[in-house]
This record gives sequence, structure tokens and C-alpha cells, in this order.
Amino acid sequence: MTDAKKNGLTYADAGVDIDAGNALVDRIKPAAAATKRSGVMEGLGGFGALFDLKAAGYSDPILVGATDGVGTKLRIAIDTGLYDTIGIDLVAMCVNDLVCQGAEPLFFLDYFATGKLDLDAATSIINGIAEGCKRSGCALIGGETAEMPGMYSEGDFDLAGFAVGAMERGTALPSGVQEGDVLLGLASDGVHSNGYSLVRRVVEHSGLSWDADAPFTDGSLGAALLAPTRLYVTQALAAVRAGGVHALAHITGGGLTENLPRVLPDGMGVRIDLDAWDLPPVFDWMADVGGIAQDEMLKTFNSGIGMVLVVDSARADELAKLLVDLGETVHRIGHVTNTEGVVYTGKLL
Repeated sequence: MTDAKKNGLTYADAGVDIDAGNALVDRIKPAAAATKRSGVMEGLGGFGALFDLKAAGYSDPILVGATDGVGTKLRIAIDTGLYDTIGIDLVAMCVNDLVCQGAEPLFFLDYFATGKLDLDAATSIINGIAEGCKRSGCALIGGETAEMPGMYSEGDFDLAGFAVGAMERGTALPSGVQEGDVLLGLASDGVHSNGYSLVRRVVEHSGLSWDADAPFTDGSLGAALLAPTRLYVTQALAAVRAGGVHALAHITGGGLTENLPRVLPDGMGVRIDLDAWDLPPVFDWMADVGGIAQDEMLKTFNSGIGMVLVVDSARADELAKLLVDLGETVHRIGHVTNTEGVVYTGKLL
């Protein structure tokens, strides 16, 4: 067969634009470079990314890995075209988990998959990832952008994140949790990244559009519900290093009801005073519009508490002050008991 008889099909004709992918890498290199920290050995572009634990200051390290996504919160970002902060969510969902093990997040990799690459949207998303890394002292050292025509509807995309952290051997958390330990709850910045299938159902029930004024705050409803997940990493690590922290629980899917028992020894539980903090307006609005019961709120959403530190009662006041000085809003929400289960007193709604 001669060249003249060939159909001349290219990868671009099949829907994959390699040049656009290369252009995206060039665009995001400055943002990734701004996340560089001790231990990073290479920039973007290699087949793998190198990290030197000794250069990061560790002598006998244990590695800790975490992976996550942002669930159906992506649907709101796609439907509104607001992409600036969804990358922060992606990082937060991974690194906030790592710190609960007592680990310092060291580096992060992302996986971004779409049907057709939109350079502006992708740049905004990955710049958000870099911002999340920068805020948590974590280096963005690599990732994968996959253009997969036929797999995603027009405008759709998916995100996954992978974080690796380290700690010195013998310092893993939880450790030493005992009856009487105090629960210090750190305020959330809204819904964070869990429960969005229910959030979207509530919005549908309300009859409001994403660009309608938010009933519970300034700005549009879509923008308000895209408020990024709060990053607790540097603050939580400071508390751990100060001493007296026995455990940390990232309050994600499952809420307080299911996440706190994960850090407790067998036979122990917690007693939580729901009057210790005010329910943020976004949750109050959703509960009202959706007719959501208190128990359902507590096991689906963070309900205003994004991270809980389980601390020695003798150090609770000192640690609370340290966290406040670092910018956290701290609530003393309860204590550890010698009876299994989560017992609530007071009222959330």
C-alpha cells in the first residue's frame, strides 16, 4: 500500500491532543516549583519522581500513604465552571488523613482524567492542587493527565490524589488514649468534601440554581458549597510536637459518629456535648430544607467540626491556646469514656 492510499488518521483525530498535554505541563511547572521543599530531588517531567528522606530530616522514618478524591463535589465545580478550589479539596482529603497517623506530608501526586483537555480549566484545577500542597508543606512532585475520549461526557473530569508522609519510628498515632482525655474540635470551613450526593439532592429539593444567592451566606449558592476543605496539617503537627496529643480524627464521611471510634482502643467511647459549638448556617439550611434528622446530620456531615484532637486532660488548655494562636477555632466538645460508643448530649438542631 502506498502512502497516498493511507487514511492519514492521527491520535488527535481520535480525540487525544498530546500537544495540549505538553502545554499543560509547561503551564503548571511554576506552580509545582513553588511547592518545593527539603527532600525533593527532581522537577516535573521524568518517568518517576525522586524524594530523599534523609535530606528531609528523617533518621529512621516510617512511610505513610493516603489516597482520596473529592466525590460528587466535582459535579458542582463542573456545573458552575468554578475550578479554583477543587484542587485544594483534593490535597486536603489526603494530607488531613496522613496527619492523623502522626505523619508529616512530604509529597503529593495527582491523577486528572477527562474526555477532552480544556487547558484553562485544567490549569486552574492543578494550580489549586499546588496551592493546597504549599499550604500544607507538601511538594507536588508529579501526576498524570489522562485524556480519554469516549470515557467522559463533554466537560466532565475526575480527580484522584496520592500523598506520602513520614514519621520517625515509634511516633505513630493513635497512642496512649485513655479515659478522661479531652476532645478538642477544630471548626470546619463548611461542608468540606463529603456528603455531596445528599447536598445536591437538598439543592434540587430547594429549587434553587447554582448561581442563585446562597440563603445562608454572601455570594452564589454554587460558590458557597464549593468552599474548600480546611487544611489542618501544620496546626495539628505543631500540637503533636508540643506533646499531649494521643489521637487525631479527620471528620469526613461518617461524621463524628463513625470517625471518632476509629482512633479509640477497644472498650472505649466518647461523650460529646452538641451544645459546645454552634452549627454553621450551611448545615442549618440543609437540615431545614431537606428535613434531615440530627442523627443523619451527625453521621453524614462534619456538622462544623472538621478535625478532632484527643488530648491529655492536663494539657488541653495549653494545646487549645496553641491551636487558637495558629488560627484555629477550637471547641472543647467532650471526653473519652470507658464505655464503647458515641454518646451525644445537648442538641445540634
